[in-house]
Amino acid sequence: MHGWLKFSNAIDWISEHLGTLAAWTVLFAAVISAGNAFVRYGMDFSSNGWLEIQWYLFAATVMLGAPMVLKRNEHVRVDLIYGSISSKIQVYIDLFGLVILLLPVMAFMAWLSFPLFLKMFISGEVSSNAGGLVRWPAMMLLPFGFFWVFLQGLSEIIKRLAHLKGLIVMDTHYEKPVQ
Repeated sequence: MHGWLKFSNAIDWISEHLGTLAAWTVLFAAVISAGNAFVRYGMDFSSNGWLEIQWYLFAATVMLGAPMVLKRNEHVRVDLIYGSISSKIQVYIDLFGLVILLLPVMAFMAWLSFPLFLKMFISGEVSSNAGGLVRWPAMMLLPFGFFWVFLQGLSEIIKRLAHLKGLIVMDTHYEKPVQ
């Protein structure tokens, strides 16, 4: 189990760094958006490329940030009883959701999106808008992001199983297990 925990820690480390990169994409998108608005309204000039790069950065924000959100246990959930039940039952509920819902859906979405990315990459597809960008970099974020959420889901399963075995103490309300 200790080898699995090292694997989990490696996934967690990468997810945190992807999340940091996602945070930077928010800043870049905001700066580009403000600059684009200034140029468009102040100088009467516009470029579809600048609009599209904002969309690409938003895709990066979501797809690169999602694994960190899962790692930190900050994803959206409907908490009708979860907060009032014991930590052990919370772990079992989390395991059910991760194994039965998250992993199959993320694997399926990665499987569906990869051929689309590959098609765009091979063809070098470009946006139909004048001045538009090559589309494959944005499409690449889909299979990569879904795959990385899948890996982060595996990491979360490993940590919860280690918690049930008494190898780590895990507060299910926060991101880091206490070792």
